[in-house]
Amino acid sequence: MQRLSVRYRGRVQGVGFRATVADTARAFAVTGRVCNVQDGSVDLLAEGEEAELHRFQQEILRRLSRNIVDHQERWSEVVEPSWPDFGIGRDLPR
Repeated sequence: MQRLSVRYRGRVQGVGFRATVADTARAFAVTGRVCNVQDGSVDLLAEGEEAELHRFQQEILRRLSRNIVDHQERWSEVVEPSWPDFGIGRDLPR
């Protein structure tokens, strides 16, 4: 199981970005959280199989490309999922 950590920058707060990411997640076998960051960016932590996470990230970029100016990805391995589902959160573990 893999964890994908992404920070999105651009016009990503106050425009339904997190809700769109959470809605997109329903179509994929992923769990995790998406939340606003004080600096105006949005953080995503998603867990699942690597191929599924790649498809999920590509769909986010496709659906929200007009809002995203920049994004930085980090990948890591996880033993057990941190969440039972995908949702909008407040703070993400790093």
